[in-house]
Amino acid sequence: MKKTAKLLSLAVALFAGLGGTAQAEGFKIGADVVSSYVWRGSDLGNSAAIQPAISYTCPTTGIIVGTWGSYALSDNAGNRHKEIDLYATLPVGPLSLTVTDYYSPNAGDSFDFSDDGPNIVELSVGYAKDNLNLLAAINVAGNDIAGAKNAKYCEAGLKFYDKDGYSAKAVVGLGDEDFYGDFEGDNIAVVNTGISVSKDRYTASYVYNPDTEASNLVFMASF
Repeated sequence: MKKTAKLLSLAVALFAGLGGTAQAEGFKIGADVVSSYVWRGSDLGNSAAIQPAISYTCPTTGIIVGTWGSYALSDNAGNRHKEIDLYATLPVGPLSLTVTDYYSPNAGDSFDFSDDGPNIVELSVGYAKDNLNLLAAINVAGNDIAGAKNAKYCEAGLKFYDKDGYSAKAVVGLGDEDFYGDFEGDNIAVVNTGISVSKDRYTASYVYNPDTEASNLVFMASF
């Protein structure tokens, strides 16, 4: 799952979209190419992926509406991961309030928000000040398989280096084990730690999920 998205981890959504960072008015398009799609400590799809995005920022209110997708380049156990997310973000000072619809086309028809449907609706709030970013999120509707409904996630990120065109960020995230972790409990656990280093359009990230004991090294190019 997404928009995305990044003690340390790739949290692209936190640093790029959900942390209250101002965005130019009007339309914006772009795409990332990633060596693997890692989201909140989990590898989704076990494949390199292309991740296109479209957004529009209202010139009068600053409200951002957009869509983000991820398309795996290879099959994993006979399935090629696809994801299409819709979101709307309302900036309120240093805060940003976001509603996101995570949709998996492989799991069913669009806009089916039943307990076994392909959509999950999340509400989140982001905070950004200087080099600090915070995010808190909860799933409120849609799919209820594997503890999806009401699953909670929170994250803190800090940019600690910015020199000679390089920047480095560290992230730690906590979430429900039965959704973000090893699926063996319903406790809150550290599920996403990592560090990412960026230069120009390129980012390399080391991601470790202490709950599943899985590591990922991700390379991303943004266009």
